[in-house]
Amino acid sequence: MATEEESRTERKVKKAAQLLLFRSHRIPGVKGWELKKALGEDYIEVIAVLNSMLDRLGMEVKRTSEEGKGNEETTDRFMVVLKSPLIEKASGERIDNVAMLAATLAYIVSKQGKATRKAVEEFLSEKFPKRRLYFALDRYIKQGYLGENDKVLYIGWRTRAEVDKNSLLDLILSS
Repeated sequence: MATEEESRTERKVKKAAQLLLFRSHRIPGVKGWELKKALGEDYIEVIAVLNSMLDRLGMEVKRTSEEGKGNEETTDRFMVVLKSPLIEKASGERIDNVAMLAATLAYIVSKQGKATRKAVEEFLSEKFPKRRLYFALDRYIKQGYLGENDKVLYIGWRTRAEVDKNSLLDLILSS
């Protein structure tokens, strides 16, 4: 009986790993309701087992809620992230796009987590070409790094999952 239960749990953990590690949407990660549908009511326990396995590889399953969507388990997004990046070029993004995102995040954090889009655009236009920054901001919003509500930008769910804000600010202040 115990081996049947173990094999069922192992199958669920493999399925959870496949759902979380391989992209099936434009946005990385999986919604809680998708995990619940695929794994059953005990999906949180399955994620905990997967998390312990990923820990040996330097990764973890991070759970974030989208701004303004409540804190229900089924609306949260689960995604696998690196605990501490071992390689510098893990994102696949151009360095100037990463710099633009870092500057935007630092500016928004310095303004207590919210800033008008116009103020962010003015701040970025001092260092980056305007034709690129409009496109980049829209893309960051679409990817979940930033959120926008009535022309006010805020830290998005993906930033909360992937970016260590304290380390980012420490790096900016030390340079």
